[in-house]
Amino acid sequence: MPLQSLVMFAVAAVFGLGGAWMLFELRRPQGPARVYVYRMAGIMAVSLAIVLAFSAHAMWQWSGQP
Repeated sequence: MPLQSLVMFAVAAVFGLGGAWMLFELRRPQGPARVYVYRMAGIMAVSLAIVLAFSAHAMWQWSGQP
């Protein structure tokens, strides 16, 4: 696996965990501003993680390395 793919997978994991943590924090009652920010930022972070993981996997496949 190329180093670039490993870095992309690591960054995707960080954003995925951070976004999931933000969404998990919405289980507790919070103010409306915090709910809005956590919901928007959490969804965007998880989305970024998914797209980055797909891109890393595609780059790994295109590199031709096992």
